[in-house]
Order: sequence, then structure tokens, then C-alpha cells
Amino acid sequence: MESDDLEPRVAALEDQVRDLNGRVQANQQDAAAARVLAGAADRDVGEIGGELRDFRRAATASFNAMRQDFVDLREDFVDLREHVDRGFEQVDRGFAEMRGRFDGTAAGLQQIADRLQVVIDDRRSDH
Repeated sequence: MESDDLEPRVAALEDQVRDLNGRVQANQQDAAAARVLAGAADRDVGEIGGELRDFRRAATASFNAMRQDFVDLREDFVDLREHVDRGFEQVDRGFAEMRGRFDGTAAGLQQIADRLQVVIDDRRSDH
């Protein structure tokens, strides 16, 4: 190798080393920024996961409460229907009792009417 050729080659190598050092520093800064972003993204994903878990728990609790409300409401309707059915049974018994009394009264009135007719017929035959 020639000595006059060595100096420009060393200078070129020094330039390349400086360029590589600059690139390495830029890559190190980019890697540090990427780690910060990845950490923030990881925290965001963790927070979103936590929020989703909270939402799922709240939704499940809400559905369970609604299901229990429905069960309670259905039981209330069953109780109400039984109460109404018992009331109608009492009304039916009352009507049956009143029908029996009306029939008895009608029979008694018919006997009175029959006797009155006998009396009227007797008086007509006497005159």
C-alpha cells in the first residue's frame, strides 16, 4: 500500500465511523423512544383490559339483577293470579248462594200466588 493513498482512506474510514456513530446514537434514541411507546401502549392495553373486565362485571351484575327482577315479577304475577282466582271463587260461591236464595224466594212467592189464586177462585165461585 502506498502511504499517500493511506491518508484519504483513513479519513474516509473516520468519516464512516462518525457516520456509523451518529446512526448508532440515532438508533439508540429510537430504541429508547420505542421502549417508552411500548411501555405506554402496554399500560394503555392493561387499562383497556381492566376497563373491559369492569364493564363485563357490571354488565353481568346488571343482567343478573334484571333476571332476578324478572323472577320476582313472575312470582308476583303468580301470586296476583292466585289471589284473583280465589276472589273469583268467592264471588262464584256468593252468586251460587244468592241464586239458591232467589230460587227459594221465587218458590215461596209462587206458593203465595197459588194460594191467593185459590182464594180468588173460591170467592168468584161464591158470587
